[in-house]
Amino acid sequence: MIRTNAGDLVEAAISGEVWPPAADRNPYKVDSEGVPAVTLGMGGICFTHRVGDPAFGWEGDHLEPGVSMRNSDPGAEHALHYMVCVGNEAVVTSGACSGVRGVVSGEHAHVLVDFPPEAIEMLAIGDRIQIRSVGLGLRLLDYPDVVVHKMSPRLLEAIGVEPVGGAKLSVPVVGEIPARFMGSGGELNADYVDQDFMTGDRQELSELGLDRLRIGDIVVVPDHNHTWGRGYRAGAMTIGLIIHGDSAWTGHGPGVLDLMSTTAGSLVPVIDPDANIALKLGIRSKQELEARRSSTRVSSFARR
Repeated sequence: MIRTNAGDLVEAAISGEVWPPAADRNPYKVDSEGVPAVTLGMGGICFTHRVGDPAFGWEGDHLEPGVSMRNSDPGAEHALHYMVCVGNEAVVTSGACSGVRGVVSGEHAHVLVDFPPEAIEMLAIGDRIQIRSVGLGLRLLDYPDVVVHKMSPRLLEAIGVEPVGGAKLSVPVVGEIPARFMGSGGELNADYVDQDFMTGDRQELSELGLDRLRIGDIVVVPDHNHTWGRGYRAGAMTIGLIIHGDSAWTGHGPGVLDLMSTTAGSLVPVIDPDANIALKLGIRSKQELEARRSSTRVSSFARR
């Protein structure tokens, strides 16, 4: 058992509404190969993709799975972003799906919530969602050098972090993201939104097997210190969560949300192909995730 201060945490309600996608009058953007395109991905209700689906291969940019929510009040919007933690319970409080429960799967430009497919079909833009926020201030009492971010006590328990060798913790991860890949989001602190892949090198992504990542995968980024800000530091280590899909624009995806970081070598990543929150939180079955992966064409942006 890992001792935490979970019993001392404050639980509070935060809220927002299902937020519509937005676009400029001229929606074309030029990708990393100089090709203009109009893409879907951020905001609204995604009927076709959930946490656990591949992060690469879709005709979309910054794909946000499930439901994207925000709050129209600036102060409440910042509270929503800073207080929300992955694994928090969400409940619809208006509209046809009032009373339906879901789970927070990430924090990006919007807070991302996974709901059952039957609810997704009935939800509407503008429906209110309330989240039971708990996790802000979570600490590992016997590992003070490990800083926890955006993680609910429920998620910490579910992912299977275990003591190893007395002074260290083993953490299941799907794979490793090279430190040189990470960059976009470095100007933000580790408690506010994610940090993105900075590479458009599709060949290297394929060679490292990273184009097989799924949304919801837990990963390790060595030599990155995210205890407060974000930057390179030899010997540091950050554990993160893939929260949104790929991008055709170099420096913008997929996105990695910080979960834990240390500068003292206390985290020991252990490869586990099932280290995905869709499985760890019981959102989807392994068979369903494998079926989605096998039916997805990898890295659709490579042809642009």
